[in-house]
Amino acid sequence: MRLLVIADPLAGFKIHKDSTYVMLREAARRGYEIHTALADDLRVSRGHVEITAQPFTFSATQEYKHWFVSGEAVRARLSEFDAVIMRKDPPFDQQYLYNTHLLSLAETQGARVFNPGQTLRDYNEKLAILKHPEFTIDTLVTQRDDDLRAFLADQHDIILKPLDGMGGMGIFRLRREDPNIGSIIETLTDNGRRTIMAQRYLPAIKDGDKRILLIDGKPVDWCLARIPKEGETRGNLAVGGTGVARPLSGHDREIAEALGPKLAAQGLLLVGLDVIGKHVTEINVTSPTCFREISDQSGIDVGALFIDALERRVAG
Repeated sequence: MRLLVIADPLAGFKIHKDSTYVMLREAARRGYEIHTALADDLRVSRGHVEITAQPFTFSATQEYKHWFVSGEAVRARLSEFDAVIMRKDPPFDQQYLYNTHLLSLAETQGARVFNPGQTLRDYNEKLAILKHPEFTIDTLVTQRDDDLRAFLADQHDIILKPLDGMGGMGIFRLRREDPNIGSIIETLTDNGRRTIMAQRYLPAIKDGDKRILLIDGKPVDWCLARIPKEGETRGNLAVGGTGVARPLSGHDREIAEALGPKLAAQGLLLVGLDVIGKHVTEINVTSPTCFREISDQSGIDVGALFIDALERRVAG
């Protein structure tokens, strides 16, 4: 198979935990012809979506920042690859949006993109939960100061988050007695010019913010509970949370099996559900992570499950 992986610069990968690295490793093990590129390398020329990509192989040393070897760059249409994996990390800014439009155009020209451009646009990782209210908590989406203050007065203890971030960036816990209410709201909303999300605080976060992986609509049997460090509200590994792999609980599986087929029907090959207690707080579709942690602790080869699913989609 000829595979293109669009990702952030490879030299910045933390290979001991990077999920894209796991995908690349499994694809290489199966003998794929792999190319990598940045989203910045996308273009449309003479009506065709193209990219400047570099042939990729693993190095013999596996040293930090030197774990890969890139060949001479080539210019190719996305439709010339058997599969294109989009793994550019958020923020989901205007440039990212433009990239999804180019991916969608490439799909009309025969490219097989995972996850597809349309679904990346339709499933904002924060707002997508609103499509499935049966599994969500009390949630407000607004840019207005008075809305947020009224929500805080009603809920007493809330979480505020931007709509375009990842890894816990810009997330605040806010309580009614907090002396910085105005400053936090002003900062996150850019003085009322940016829409954000507010959710009721869930004390169950102390037991972990669980990442449940769905691969082609089916849940991986173990999830990763990301447990906040002392003094933190956020469980994200990027801000110091501890990842503990656990078998899915009965309720975890109920959520996954209810949402999985619906999300797969929209073309989503890989999804990361974030679950706190019994509630879905995010539906991650841009570059879901936790492959390595789940595999290392459970013995499940998540990379192989993903590449198996990719091959089925391409063959189908």
